[in-house]
Order: sequence, then C-alpha cells, then structure tokens
Amino acid sequence: MSGASAIGRFAPSTTGPAHPGTLLAALLCWLDLRAAGGRAILRLEDLDPQRSSPARASAMRDDLTWLGLDWDAVQLQSQLRARHEAALDRLAAAGLLYPCRCSRSDIRTGAEPAPDGSFRYPGSCRGRPLPSGGWRQSDEPLRLRLPLGRIELRDESGASLSGDPEAVQGDPVVRRRDGAVAYHLASVVDDDAAGVTRVVRGRDLADTTAIQVALQRLLDLPTPAYRHHLLLLEERGGKLAKLHGAVGAEALRAHCTPEELCGFLAHAAGLRPDEAPTTPRALLAGFAWNDVARDDRVVRWHGDRLELVR
Repeated sequence: MSGASAIGRFAPSTTGPAHPGTLLAALLCWLDLRAAGGRAILRLEDLDPQRSSPARASAMRDDLTWLGLDWDAVQLQSQLRARHEAALDRLAAAGLLYPCRCSRSDIRTGAEPAPDGSFRYPGSCRGRPLPSGGWRQSDEPLRLRLPLGRIELRDESGASLSGDPEAVQGDPVVRRRDGAVAYHLASVVDDDAAGVTRVVRGRDLADTTAIQVALQRLLDLPTPAYRHHLLLLEERGGKLAKLHGAVGAEALRAHCTPEELCGFLAHAAGLRPDEAPTTPRALLAGFAWNDVARDDRVVRWHGDRLELVR
C-alpha cells in the first residue's frame, strides 16, 4: 500500500440492521485504510427494492458512527444507477447479455452445487437474444456470458482467489427480474468510479472475486488489491448474518458502550489480548495485518452480552 494513494470502501447491504459481523468488517476495513493514511468510503448497498429502505440505510450509517468510524465520502448505491446502465449498454453492445427464463427450481434440477451454497447456472438460455429494442425492453433477468478460462489471482494474505467462474458458478445475473442491478456488476462499476485500489472484506466473499475480476476485464477496468479476513461465526457453524437472526445493533447499543463493543471486536480479531474497552482511533497505532487472527471465531449473545466461544 502506498499511503494516501490507498482508496477503499466498506459496502454493507442495507437489508437489515448491523450485527457484530458487520461491525467487525467495518472496523478492519477502516483500520486498513486509516493506518495507511488512505481514503475510506462508505457505500451503502441499497439496491434491493424489497428489503432496503432509506431508514435502514440511515440506521446503518448511524451504527457505524456510534462505533467510532468516520468516512471521507458516503454513497447511496441506488443513486448511481446511471453508471450501472452505462455498463449494461457496453456489455450488450459486445453481445454479452441475454435474457433468462429459468426459475430457481429449473436451475436446481440436475445442477452442480457452487461454493457459495447456490447452484451453478448450466447455461440453458445462453443462446437467447435480447429483445429487438435492447436490454431495457426485457422483463426477464439478464445474464452475462462469461468467457471460458481460469483467472489467476492471489489475496494479499497469500490465499488463492483463482478460478474459472463460468465453470464453477456459471453466467451470473447482472440485472434482476425486478429491474434492480445485481451485486457483482454494481460493485465492480462503483469501485472503478470511486477509484478503489483496495477491497477489504470477509472471506465469505472470496469466492465471488473471480467473477468480479472477469467483469472488470470485460469492461476494461483495473483490478484492485483484495484482502479477505476472518468471520464471526454462530455456534451452529454459519457466519453471523441477518438471515440467521444475529443480534442487531439496537440490542448491542442498549447493553454496551461503543468502547466495550470495540474492545470485544478487537479481541476477537486478535488485535488485543483482552476485551478491555477501546476505540478505533486507539487501535490505529501499530495496526498490522500480521496481528489479525486468520481463523474464524465463534461468538454468541448470552443474556445481555457478547461472548467469544472459541
């Protein structure tokens, strides 16, 4: 990293409240950039029209501020649609988009499982053309024809991010049936527009990297450096997530101070030997990725406090 030239973003989905995993990811991303004197962007991913709302986006920003994190810029992804549509225009002009009529049950039938728990799209609709009026006239999901071939890439930690995304996951949806631009395309386009040079995020997203790099190459965009970090897991083994009912920020804020929560997160991440209260600013001195734990940690909400199980 070259100091002030480092630009990164924390990009949480605003489909529910922040939880401990969200806050740990935000803290590590913020520490990475602030320790290097870089630029930290908060990008609120509010593209899901059914699950996102202005109130949830505002609450996410407020929870991060409560923890002690500040940002050089704040973006609402829903306000960046013109960029996303311009990228879809480019992909359509290159003959890389097609409408897909397959249901989820169609895809599951005989499909191979993908690393993220979904199923590989078998390419059933690959030969279908866009409507004569262009992609905007389609009321079906739009997929991207990925090129065949392996992408070679390494995480800053040394872990391999390489893979053949078409062979492993199949052609991704880039615009959903409801008209929302899908995660992979929006993320890649917005990272480039913001000049992002570093992507720091949880390792649950590592398997998406090859798809995003393929998109970058198709759109002639640079590839940032990637670093994927540990996750906080629930006792049943899955990552803490809104989907699993992980304790939300409202309960956390009701039962602990921001300094207490920051101390817990720092200890879980291996940055402190104990859970003594601290602040993000206090953690900046001497921050180094070599000190961050590599193994995921199991936590639980017991009574009115977070506990580190292992």
